[in-house]
Amino acid sequence: MTRSRTSARRRPARSALRGWGGVTAMAVACVITAALTLLPLSWHSGRAAEAETAGAGVTATVPVRAEACTDPEASLPPSSADGPGIAKIKARGKLVAGVDQNSYRWGYRNPYSGELEGFDIDLVRALAKDILGDPNAVIFRTIPTNQRIAALERDRVDVIVRTMTINCKRLEQVSFSTAYFRTGQQILAPKDSPITGYDASLKDKRVCSGEGTTAYEALEKESYGAIFKDEFDGTERDRDQLTVPNQLDCLVRLQLGEVDAVLTDNALGAGQAAQDPAVALKGAGPFTTEFYGVAAKKGADDLVARVNKVLVDYRAGGKDSAWMVSYRKWLAAGLPGITAPPAPKYRSE
Repeated sequence: MTRSRTSARRRPARSALRGWGGVTAMAVACVITAALTLLPLSWHSGRAAEAETAGAGVTATVPVRAEACTDPEASLPPSSADGPGIAKIKARGKLVAGVDQNSYRWGYRNPYSGELEGFDIDLVRALAKDILGDPNAVIFRTIPTNQRIAALERDRVDVIVRTMTINCKRLEQVSFSTAYFRTGQQILAPKDSPITGYDASLKDKRVCSGEGTTAYEALEKESYGAIFKDEFDGTERDRDQLTVPNQLDCLVRLQLGEVDAVLTDNALGAGQAAQDPAVALKGAGPFTTEFYGVAAKKGADDLVARVNKVLVDYRAGGKDSAWMVSYRKWLAAGLPGITAPPAPKYRSE
């Protein structure tokens, strides 16, 4: 892992991933987050599998014109009908899902069992069970943050279930399901840091974000004087110090003292604070409202409609719904107080 050359500004390395067992866990995390070399891997039920090419609230219906994106969370109405996308998955006998393997409590590889676990992983298995009748009929492919859209465009995966925010810009390139989680941007920093949140306390501080994320877009709009762009950003000479391919790399850089803070979804930040008790989310709460969705290739309407049907079932049942069971298992400790999933919105032509 590349270290900062601005050693004069570096602080001593902080305690790492205490929630995973100290030094051993830090080594695991560094291997997992090996910057640019994290290539897509194929896994089936936690074991290597042959790589294959992939082809609670009131429901709202929102009119959306093709040329305008006024409500990006509005998706296709749910349907259990088969189409070309579903037919391809059934012919293959497996759902190919792009996921994370290093976002604690969302999609991460348990260092003891080697199995992929987390809130997003539970949802992937629910999709496989509905489409194929088997929650284990999945090939998991680990996809770096900055390669999520490319993986869909190149038919490397059927779906991306990887804490991916729905927005108008991304809808130009991919299709989204209805929202399955509400989140927002928030600053993560050491507990003893003078940084107080997404505010003027960031002036002259080094802030890390994931490439192609809404966090980076927020910093572009308002940085409060923070240093958040790498020299030669986006070129072959980019050192990926402040903008990183995988979002968890930001936590490692924070622990090494190479950056002063991280801007990320509070949903991800809560998991990172659970990994390292020396860091914490700063400020009163998130300063944006964003929603995660399941992404599919642009125009894969039958697959999106089927995902929306699965999400209807996943949300059903109130406090005993599959969504709430997964939330209590993985997220409630770090994100307490959520009583229901976000209500779906559907668009009408």
